[in-house]
Amino acid sequence: MSFEIGLTILVFVMTMFVIFWRPGGLNEAWPASVGAGIILITGIVSQADVADIISKIGGASITIIATIVMAVILESFGFFHWAAARLATLSKGSGYRLYWYIQLLCFSMTLLFNNDGSILITTPILILLLKSLRLKPHQMIPYLLSGALIATASSAPIGVSNIINLIVLQIIDMSLYMYTAMMFVPATLGLLFMAWLMFVVIKKKLPKKLPATSYDIEEIFFTENFHPLKGKLSVETRNQRTRLMMKVLLFVFVMRCLLFVASYFAIPIELVAVLGSVVLLVWRWYYLRTNPIDILKKPPWHILIFAFSMYVIIYGLHNAGLTAFLVESINPIVNQGLLHASFIMGGLVSILSNIFNNHPALMIGTITLTEMGLDPITLKTIYLANIIGSDMGSLLLPIGTLASLIWMHILRENKIKIKWKDYLRVSIPVIPLTTVVTLFLLFYWVQMVFT
Repeated sequence: MSFEIGLTILVFVMTMFVIFWRPGGLNEAWPASVGAGIILITGIVSQADVADIISKIGGASITIIATIVMAVILESFGFFHWAAARLATLSKGSGYRLYWYIQLLCFSMTLLFNNDGSILITTPILILLLKSLRLKPHQMIPYLLSGALIATASSAPIGVSNIINLIVLQIIDMSLYMYTAMMFVPATLGLLFMAWLMFVVIKKKLPKKLPATSYDIEEIFFTENFHPLKGKLSVETRNQRTRLMMKVLLFVFVMRCLLFVASYFAIPIELVAVLGSVVLLVWRWYYLRTNPIDILKKPPWHILIFAFSMYVIIYGLHNAGLTAFLVESINPIVNQGLLHASFIMGGLVSILSNIFNNHPALMIGTITLTEMGLDPITLKTIYLANIIGSDMGSLLLPIGTLASLIWMHILRENKIKIKWKDYLRVSIPVIPLTTVVTLFLLFYWVQMVFT
């Protein structure tokens, strides 16, 4: 083994170890940036490689940050409290009905924003709701866990819902429009199967009848925050609040649709995403009379550093010969047929995601695919199989995705303890089977529509 290969592997392993360990709550961008710095200093990744990396991750990173800004703005509008109150009303006292509305909320928020933004939105909403219902900790966990799994996995149907999906789209040279045409139907059906299977697994732990809320979640927030005497417009009635929220959500939905329009006409989607965030910031200023600068402090800007640094390390592995080794090993398997190749690559990325996190796993898998000389449909289908492994298969362990790590961090901040055994009791029977079913659905959808 050459010095370059050994050093790159050591840097990669140590970086992932520190990211999972997170001593003292260390931000994951720090170990990633240190690892990337070592790779750059040793010359394993050249200046030309850095320019290529920036060109591939720049637009994706800006798009994700812009959509997270929009998600953060929702909180200041009172969306969290409003949504929690709506869930309580819609559930009509049924714990089972509440489960399905939570699944719908988490799916919708990921499609409207992205998986990280969805976790930042839905987890506080559920905590507000479940605490107001005075549920015991063991009754909260099934709702919180199932919601987080669906919120994270729901980044699969459309490529714009996950930063890593957007980055690798650039590598494959695949439009957002084509991604959605090939992936939306099988991935959404897979998510429906996942939601049903989770319900079967956790049904006995869900309360059949919910207690009445101990206080009015919505009324308290709007009374304290929206009032003319505080320099903010008053939103006095529930109907007015609902109209305000629906207008904001409709705007976000329209902006989301414009991303696909932009992709279809080869317009940089980051321009549309930034425009949407700016308009929503202005709208927020009008309603809240609040300087927009405070919102700009809240998004996780470190995601940009993390994505760039991880890509530098993966590029180092690529330059050191890892992808050449994988190409030589996997090529015979890929040549056995599309279904076989999809399952092998989807399974491989699932395993790597749970060991190393889905960001590096999907990057490695995608770069490997581009070196195989595959025809366009085969390349895109196997790439989408990788996405299924990265977005769904990665959820077997709570360390498989950045969104899961964010979710666990939010729970710790709210003093809600969830043990690995609680997580695994749901993930082990649900995630592998869901991944297999979704891979089958993808293969047959592509065969039926695109070949």
